[in-house]
Amino acid sequence: MARLVEVTDVILRDAHQSLMATRMALEDMLPACEALDAAGYWSLECWGGATYDSCIRFLNEDPWERLRTFKKLLPNTKTQMLLRGQNLLGYRHYEDTVVDRFVEKAAENGMDVFRVFDALNDTRNLKRAMDAVKRTGKHAQGTICYTISPVHTVEKFVDMAQRLVEMGVDSICLKDMAALLKPQPAYDIVKGIKEKCGEDILVHVHVHSTTGVTLVSLMKAIEAGADIVDTSVSSMSLGPGHNPTESLVEMLEGTGFETKIDLEKVYLARDHFAKIKGRYAEFLTDFQGAETEIFKSQIPGGMLSNMESQLKQQGMGDRMPEVLAEVPKVREDAGFPPLVTPSSQIVGSQAVFNVMMGRYKVMTGEFSDLMLGYYGKTDAEKNPEVVAQAKESAKKEEITVRPADTLKPEWDDLKEKAFALEGNNGSDEDVLTYAMFPQVAPKFFAERHKGPLNLGKDPSAPRLAVDPSHPGFLKQPIDYEITVNGNKKKVTVAPV
Repeated sequence: MARLVEVTDVILRDAHQSLMATRMALEDMLPACEALDAAGYWSLECWGGATYDSCIRFLNEDPWERLRTFKKLLPNTKTQMLLRGQNLLGYRHYEDTVVDRFVEKAAENGMDVFRVFDALNDTRNLKRAMDAVKRTGKHAQGTICYTISPVHTVEKFVDMAQRLVEMGVDSICLKDMAALLKPQPAYDIVKGIKEKCGEDILVHVHVHSTTGVTLVSLMKAIEAGADIVDTSVSSMSLGPGHNPTESLVEMLEGTGFETKIDLEKVYLARDHFAKIKGRYAEFLTDFQGAETEIFKSQIPGGMLSNMESQLKQQGMGDRMPEVLAEVPKVREDAGFPPLVTPSSQIVGSQAVFNVMMGRYKVMTGEFSDLMLGYYGKTDAEKNPEVVAQAKESAKKEEITVRPADTLKPEWDDLKEKAFALEGNNGSDEDVLTYAMFPQVAPKFFAERHKGPLNLGKDPSAPRLAVDPSHPGFLKQPIDYEITVNGNKKKVTVAPV
């Protein structure tokens, strides 16, 4: 009898984050939801990561309304999000009660599965968020960020999995954000987790497709006992994105493993996204192939484009090769952190400054904080000379405690500042939006009443109607017509 392998599709979050800079509007995802909900997925990743930022910065969408809408349209499938541990969805550490409030509100608004990670794999930065998820009764998925360095071994990753199990997680995710996970390590790590933590612990494997090797890695992970894998509908896959859902399903035929995915439903979603993605051409990545050089630089695609943009703004676009050579050196000085938000941006920006100004002649505040322990503990020792430079630059000392332990209670102050802003609706959700992005939130609150933008449409096209007295909420039901198995069905998104 074939063993069931569950599938999570990332089409509603990481797929468009990786391929079109997180610019896809909610209204372009809604028509595919009925087919996706009927396709047999374990979960659909639809929130978190960079989507919260993109919603308020570019799309004039309330991210909480997006979550509530997905929950309505996906009644048969678990919703899933990516949460940056103590950083939540922002780029700094938040005090514990803010973490608690965010998790409570996310669960209340419809989130089922919380994939919680820390950019440094410092489990101290995961515990508060994980405990908060457990209190809500939702699924807490502890995450291991995969990377390659002289200090990162199979045993180290397996030991981290054991610590996560001791924290009470419901499942473990092996997260490979740069497509570095080759087939043999995938097998060895999953096998090691199952042997050390028990066969009953759910192991979930997330890979990108950038290097071209990771569909094989998924197969080896499945052979080693992986219970769930991440894929994306094929019309929004490959390149710096993910492996195609349809390819995984077909690959498993005759292997002793099977999914419960209904490909006919997936094809409906595939055709929908194929039809609308061309409208986002200006945001689509130019990279559609495979890039094995990443095994040397370990630079995720989003980090590459960010560094290139920084250099071009300074008229130094031709110095990109120097930056690519500098990134591994900066990463080594910083204790070999995995390159994932926010560590990827911190290391990448410092590498750019090193090339433009000279090595550590100018040190960003974020890099100083990384060197001094304010983001957490790295798996390797940091370069003591650069630590000394960071102390001088930041005018503060190194810490070894959990970073959040240095923070004072901040909820009341955040609430007062958020409620003073024009357009704030008086909700905890709005306070959390301000907490995540205090520079962006004021403009969003003030303009939210204008309704969501769709950057893939003609700017003069009508926006979704909203009730000005309740910013962010739909004023009237919006109907979408979807064809499923030849039958036309109407999907209605009703006001809250």
